[in-house]
Amino acid sequence: MTKEVCSNIGLWFLFTLLLSNYVVNLEASHHVYKRLIQSTNTKAPSVKQPYRTGFHFQPPKNWMNDPNGPMIYKGIYHLFYQWNPKGAVWGNIVWAHSTSTDLINWVPHSPAIFPSEPFDINGCWSGSVTILPNGKPVILYTGIDPKNQQVQNIAEPKDLNDPYLKEWKKSTLNPLMAPDAVNGINASSFRDPTTAWLGHDKKWRVIIGSKIHRRGLAITYTSKDFLKWEKSPEPLHYDDGSGMWECPDFFPVTRVGSNGVETSSFGGPNEVLKHVLKISLDDTKHDYYTIGTYDRVGDKFVPDHGFTMDSTALRYDYGKYYASKTFYDSANNRRVLWGWTNESSSVQDDVEKGWSGIQTIPRKIWLDRLGRQLIQWPVREVQRLRTKQVNLRNKVLKSGSRLEVYGVTAAQADVDVLFKVRDLEKADVIDPSWTDPQLICSKMNTSVKSGLGPFGLMALASKNLEEYTSVYFRIFKARQYSKKHVVVMCSDQSRSSLNEDNDKTTYGAFVNINPHQPLSLRALIDHSVVESFGGKGRACITSRVYPKLAIGKSTHLFAFNYGSQDVDVLSLSAWSMKSAQLS
Repeated sequence: MTKEVCSNIGLWFLFTLLLSNYVVNLEASHHVYKRLIQSTNTKAPSVKQPYRTGFHFQPPKNWMNDPNGPMIYKGIYHLFYQWNPKGAVWGNIVWAHSTSTDLINWVPHSPAIFPSEPFDINGCWSGSVTILPNGKPVILYTGIDPKNQQVQNIAEPKDLNDPYLKEWKKSTLNPLMAPDAVNGINASSFRDPTTAWLGHDKKWRVIIGSKIHRRGLAITYTSKDFLKWEKSPEPLHYDDGSGMWECPDFFPVTRVGSNGVETSSFGGPNEVLKHVLKISLDDTKHDYYTIGTYDRVGDKFVPDHGFTMDSTALRYDYGKYYASKTFYDSANNRRVLWGWTNESSSVQDDVEKGWSGIQTIPRKIWLDRLGRQLIQWPVREVQRLRTKQVNLRNKVLKSGSRLEVYGVTAAQADVDVLFKVRDLEKADVIDPSWTDPQLICSKMNTSVKSGLGPFGLMALASKNLEEYTSVYFRIFKARQYSKKHVVVMCSDQSRSSLNEDNDKTTYGAFVNINPHQPLSLRALIDHSVVESFGGKGRACITSRVYPKLAIGKSTHLFAFNYGSQDVDVLSLSAWSMKSAQLS
């Protein structure tokens, strides 16, 4: 916490009193929860369902989407999320709530926020938590009013002595921010407030996603007391062709080391901060981010040279991943990223199985040493689920060969492998028109041999390879006789299931690594999800798959090399994973 913030604690004590005088108490959350689910016909999913995850967060049943307001309070981690208490499709949205001591094992509570007032009667949509200087958490969220307008509201805990924050209350001053004819805001595209931050002028700032025609916007609001908000004349940032900016996120990162930075931090005397602006593009259903400088005087975000904020920007994850949200974990001095992964199965299948949506494993994120991208890695706590381990060392994968990994539960595993390529001169020259890695991976799937690649892992594979999801690398020369190389990471789902009703999109990402060095690949495999990290977290791809044969004990795991040249496996470590407590 900065000195400027600390000096205002007295002021915030008065502010807290003010907030407490303008609240309306909700009826007991569990009563509303029961009433909401009475009309549902959704049956509780069987614990024997083959596609429910063992250690990825998901509620016991029904639809889940955006992670909302993740935070740590009095040593307890909180995750709120968009949830439909009535079924396995989107609708009837409330803020569901779970808590944890380790980000992996979770205890569910009754919904924290649900439609109850005119300002949110048609839905309680996404938002964020801000920890005030006195340690009090408050929620800013989007409500849908009787006119189906999107407005911004505030809620606070009923009992700050309860570390689980089971009950919340809404302010009678809601809505705090609303569209009108004067401010020129699109009433149907005005949602998802971020975590707020304090400026040098002691005013709070928050940004809200919006659009005007095709212009995507991060609209800035400012406030002295967190109750009365004023729209700034100019947005924090915008792009003229990208459409609606959903679920924006804005936070500082340090140029030194992997530690996180508190959202309102100005940086230390010798600390140079950069800022990250992330958006979720409604048009593409992908998350994008850019790195730049925050002009605190003009309240403008300026991307660094070569960075843009559109559909060509960097992505957290090049697979199925959306509506992500970070928070600063003050207990461990790190920034943690959550992201929603939707299903790739049909709506009919989702309704039949009684649930839809998971969250990826929380990731620690930090700026790479060159300041050109974010690095992501599963939080260390997930390693506590590791049990039986298998280690392979110094194996050679001959051209066209596979190596089965025995001794682990292949349907629920953590795998970390290190490859070494022997002769980079054997790499094919990349077509200069191939600028989209997903298209490269789609054109050159696992079955297509090249000079160097594909080599990687076959996860959730059946014994005779009728089904498998392959995650692999290819290496190309940038041009003939060039010493520069291009590394592509792919996740090929085309053979993932015999069920042809599933989305089997193949995903791809460029990996900014030196192929003269060993290439690392880590995969978290969990029944219907393969979450992959290439180049020590420089590229991430999450896939959802639903095999018919590769289920439970009938699941296999392979390392493979279908390229023309041999590849060395310097090391391969695989662990069976225990199931987490999720309900």
